[in-house]
Amino acid sequence: MMQLMVGPVLALAIGAGCRLLDIPLPAPPKLQGALLVLAMTVGYLLGDHLLS
Repeated sequence: MMQLMVGPVLALAIGAGCRLLDIPLPAPPKLQGALLVLAMTVGYLLGDHLLS
């Protein structure tokens, strides 16, 4: 449960840090790419849940 809370907080912190330091965002700029990253994350979490 803690991993589900830490992930979004860490993602927001990285995004804010990149914005403040004017570093290009390490994420796909298109919706399809963002959905692919979301699908991979959900798959990883489901796999972790099923294996534990």
